[in-house]
Amino acid sequence: MSSVENIKKGLSLSRPLLVSSIIIGEPYSGKMTLVRSIYPNAVYVDAKEFSEVETALANHQEVVIYNFEYSKNIAALNFQNHRVIAIANSVDNMKLIEEKFAFIYFMPPLRERKDEVKKLAREISSKIKDELMLDGEIEIDYNKLDLSQNFKSFKISLYKELIKKSLTTKDIEEVLYDYFLEHLDEGVGYSKLLPLFEVPLIKAGLYKFGSQLKLSKILELNRNTLRKKINEHNIN
Repeated sequence: MSSVENIKKGLSLSRPLLVSSIIIGEPYSGKMTLVRSIYPNAVYVDAKEFSEVETALANHQEVVIYNFEYSKNIAALNFQNHRVIAIANSVDNMKLIEEKFAFIYFMPPLRERKDEVKKLAREISSKIKDELMLDGEIEIDYNKLDLSQNFKSFKISLYKELIKKSLTTKDIEEVLYDYFLEHLDEGVGYSKLLPLFEVPLIKAGLYKFGSQLKLSKILELNRNTLRKKINEHNIN
């Protein structure tokens, strides 16, 4: 069972109890989404607004406090006879956290959840295709998805991959037209624009055929010319 499933199970089992829990993990790692799926009717408050947190605790039994790393005075918060779920991107005083919370969970970043990434990519790409009205099967290269900022960069890169794979020749021409219209100016000669064509062409060819010799034949280029262009553009 994955760490995310363990967190979900732990939160679900402790839901009938008046205990406090905290989930700690990188931004955009899915903490809020997970909590909302288990506590849809809880009162949600931002820890940046300390007075609102106090008011929520005074008037409600089930409270979710997000941005908990911004809490000004954790020790002063009264969690007794409450079901409190805190969400934090990080914590400074772990000893105080251990004293305050009965359950402490650490949400793993998306880059450590490879199996989940593939499943999510399939689910989200299906929704994106419907949203963008894209037809047909579009194969996604999961290795190209950006997980550096968890779900934030993941969704952005997924959109980009789907859009890139669905572009027609006419679409690409229009993209280049808009680019040239914005960037073409005095001092920008033909030679300066060549890398825009040559770099992706050579990179794709080397990746696809795995050989400079074979690529030079396919592109009908002298092998020395191809090698010169590879060095000139610093292509690895």
